[in-house]
Amino acid sequence: MSSTLEQINRDFANNPQELIEWAFSQGERPICTTNFRPFEAVILHMVTQVRPDIPIVWMDSGYNTEATYQFADALIQRLNLNIVSFLPKRTRAHREALEGPMPGIDDPRHDAFTQEVKLEPFERALREMQPDVWFTALRAEDTPERAKMQVVSRNSDGLLKVAPLLQWTAKDMYYYLEAHDLPNNFDYFDPTKVEEKRECGLHLQH
Repeated sequence: MSSTLEQINRDFANNPQELIEWAFSQGERPICTTNFRPFEAVILHMVTQVRPDIPIVWMDSGYNTEATYQFADALIQRLNLNIVSFLPKRTRAHREALEGPMPGIDDPRHDAFTQEVKLEPFERALREMQPDVWFTALRAEDTPERAKMQVVSRNSDGLLKVAPLLQWTAKDMYYYLEAHDLPNNFDYFDPTKVEEKRECGLHLQH
């Protein structure tokens, strides 16, 4: 299988649409994750062009900006997304009433915070949905860790992870949005990463 993935990575690295079509043929329970960050409309448009009813999995931490929630709602309606939200087991109000505001990244409590609002909901999504193909909008220029990743990989559980836009630049993303008249959202904040080039751990663990 590894040699096949090597070939797929070679053949489709710069052809996201063909890669997406190939990946859909590899499983029966595909999902696409989203956080409605900048340029996220690109992957959502691409996958729903091939399969309009693909489950779009959103780990909503409860800490998104108002603009992000407004953008999410508008894009869900625009693309008629089959959105499946996974929320932390405690609401933001409940958590903050007991523990106060979100801890900073230098706070020793930040790892537990990330586990609660992002990693646990994602692990629950994997358990409940049992996907065999996972589309993600990861891009190599996002973080140093992502620059080392492959367009297609398979994790220890056999889940096929597909990052069709891994090699795309922000300029590529912008041109796609323009070509398809898609909206964008720049008022975005991830409380588990805080700093733009920092990983939250989700893509390092899965």
